[in-house]
Amino acid sequence: MSFVRDLFHTSPRSHVPLDHVTTLQDEQYPPADDTAQPGPSTTLLHDQPVDIPHDPLVDSPAPPYEEGDFNARAPRRTTDRSLLYPTRNVEPSEGYPPSAASVCSTATNTPLPSRAPSPLPFYYSGASSCSSDSESEPESPLLGRSSRQPPWRAAERRRWWSLSFGSNSSDGWRRRRRWRDVVWGLRTCKRVVRRLVRHPLFPKTPVTILLTLLFLTIFGVSLTFLLIYILNPDKEPLPWRGYCTLPQHSGGPPSLSLSSSALLQTPLPTNLTPSAFPPPEFDMLAPAGVFVGVFSMDTAVERRMLVRSTWANHVRSREGAGVGDGGLGTSRTVVRFILGQPRKDWERRVKLEMETYNDMVILPVQENMNSGKTHAFFSWAANHSWVPPLYEDDFPIMPEEFSYTNATNPAPSILASHDPAWAHRDQLKSTPPQPWVRPDFVVKADDDSFVMLAELEARLRVELYKEPLPPPPPPSDRKQSTSQQTQLRARSDDEPAIMDFNQIASYFDFALAPYATRTPPTLAAIPPDVPAEPPSRDPLVFWGYLVKNRFMAGELYALSFALVDWVSKDPAVKAMTRGAEDKQTSKWIRAHPRAEQVRWSSERCWIYDHPRAGTVYSHGFLFPSEVKRVQEGVIRDVQRLAQQLAKESSTAALALPPGQNVPAPEKWSHSTVSRFGSRYSPPPGDLSLDYSVEALVEGSDMSMVHDDGSLSADLAWKYREGRRKRYAGQRIGGTVVVHFIKKNMWFLETAAALLHGEDMTPLERALEQARATEAAESEDTGVTPSVSAGVPSRSSDTDSSHAMGEAQDSVASTDSDRTHTRSTRTMTRRRIGARGQ
Repeated sequence: MSFVRDLFHTSPRSHVPLDHVTTLQDEQYPPADDTAQPGPSTTLLHDQPVDIPHDPLVDSPAPPYEEGDFNARAPRRTTDRSLLYPTRNVEPSEGYPPSAASVCSTATNTPLPSRAPSPLPFYYSGASSCSSDSESEPESPLLGRSSRQPPWRAAERRRWWSLSFGSNSSDGWRRRRRWRDVVWGLRTCKRVVRRLVRHPLFPKTPVTILLTLLFLTIFGVSLTFLLIYILNPDKEPLPWRGYCTLPQHSGGPPSLSLSSSALLQTPLPTNLTPSAFPPPEFDMLAPAGVFVGVFSMDTAVERRMLVRSTWANHVRSREGAGVGDGGLGTSRTVVRFILGQPRKDWERRVKLEMETYNDMVILPVQENMNSGKTHAFFSWAANHSWVPPLYEDDFPIMPEEFSYTNATNPAPSILASHDPAWAHRDQLKSTPPQPWVRPDFVVKADDDSFVMLAELEARLRVELYKEPLPPPPPPSDRKQSTSQQTQLRARSDDEPAIMDFNQIASYFDFALAPYATRTPPTLAAIPPDVPAEPPSRDPLVFWGYLVKNRFMAGELYALSFALVDWVSKDPAVKAMTRGAEDKQTSKWIRAHPRAEQVRWSSERCWIYDHPRAGTVYSHGFLFPSEVKRVQEGVIRDVQRLAQQLAKESSTAALALPPGQNVPAPEKWSHSTVSRFGSRYSPPPGDLSLDYSVEALVEGSDMSMVHDDGSLSADLAWKYREGRRKRYAGQRIGGTVVVHFIKKNMWFLETAAALLHGEDMTPLERALEQARATEAAESEDTGVTPSVSAGVPSRSSDTDSSHAMGEAQDSVASTDSDRTHTRSTRTMTRRRIGARGQ
């Protein structure tokens, strides 16, 4: 570094030009004498010359350089010590040679060295490494430069590579100081690491190094799982059995003061009656228009193909169970895949897929999940979403004239293969097809969700025809009710006062967002002479799975078209697009001008995760027959809680029924298929494909097969339920969405469980045939049929027909097996229930 510094630094010392350097003559060299001669002092150099005796007997040494050019002369060995010191311009007549003067000398005698030193180079500056009194004199002409120099940073001039980007000249020094601090920090870390490595306890042998790495790995894994457990809000399974029995939330937005773990928002009635779906007047309601947007990405080609071939097009998904309705209910339901901008490698493949299937929408945003894709979808849907019109208008209850009813658009020239069959038939007519209209609901769904379209449309149809929520009372009534409450309960001194938004904003001197301070139109003070504008009759519905009483889960939720249109236009919503999309959507709905009139309708029974997922929302595939048995068990628990409450009414601690602050019983979260926190384990034995799918059905006999041999897989398969019995003879009323299908195998299992299967099993068909035959014989003979409750008894009548005999023999041969199976199944249920508790 000193060389580089001297290279760019102007030295204050003087340089002697080569043309002033003279060679020494032979007579000017002192004689070589072994005796020590006193060197000249500094005073003699300045005041008077020193006489040096000359011995004529000793020859003068040869000059150290050859004659000729100075630069080409090679030095010779010499023993003259005087050549180590610079000369001064002294005439030979003064009595001593110029080489005899020394820059640094003392008054003492200095012996000559035994070995001749090397000569000085010609560019020597004249400074000596000897210390003398003359070094403290900076004005001495014999010193090239002062030995004491200022700090090198202070005396250093600005380098050519030092650039100053600031207006102040000290910016460069600040940057150098920051860099010095960084270097100092690195050096400190280096010293700490060096000390750590040199510590006696630091592992140095291979065995200790391996043990240390193993310990650090275990510690890292344990810390990771601990953080996952701490940060995971779902630590206990949810009481899904209570969700299927107790009334769910259907009203205004849930209160933020409500506990996130509250099971109900209102106290539980003692005379509880589960609500049945569908309602009796369901078939009188006209179908609703539903636009389903399935969020996907460019690489999820296989998942899109699975959706096209299963729930988007399957007859049992669109028409329901049993004979169905011919697809009339879902005649206005359309499914489209929503993608962001594809990557360069996938652009051509995505374009080819769009031209092939005509069911993909490319949004003008980069592909993302929580950075504005949901808002971009709703903004697109507000302007470009269309569904088929109502093809039959003979329904007793028709939708009212909404604000978007008259908006139409020509039907697409090419339909997707999974579009409604009614739309395909309309295009095959000779006349032009009917124009499409705006949807009543826009649904956002994930591609890892399995959706039963008939069930989804049925739920949204019921919500469409519900009476709108009444507007909140005017401000005058609110003030009056507030004053009455104030009179009834005086505020204590230590209770803090409540400040509104404007007071908080003025106190902290900041401006709140418009959606936080504006007054809804229904709450605005209206002058008495101006009539109030009637509110819009457009439905305001937010439907989905309510999570922790805060937001609708992102696997699937639906917004009425009026909400979609407002979301696409409101400027405050456009600034709230970053973050978890399901939570952000719930924030949008709470910011609506008529937020108190938006109906939040929750469905927490028929929306769940796949049985293999192992999450808190996971259990077996549900059907109405099992839910009916679940409801009966929950009602019995509620009745027992009510009786216990009546007995302990006089005590201090009351056994309250499940409500806002009382946790639900643990057995309400029990599942016969899956268990929270553990991987799914199928029943023992080598099960076939049909057996393994049946084992995933909640409450089925196959899901209760265990190693003890109390119930075999063949016997459980024999007494399984058919689809008609599982749906209790109804077309709809079952599972709506199965979520968290992360593997394609899980997707196919869900399709096999919900879409496949016989309407009647062979045993059910034999029982029905036996019942019909005995009923016909009883009409002929006038005898009461002996077949009751679906289990016929043996008959001694020898005149029965051959078919009746075969049916009775088939049933009678399995009568004892059925009795044994029912008792075994009851014991198994009780054992599993006790283990779940």
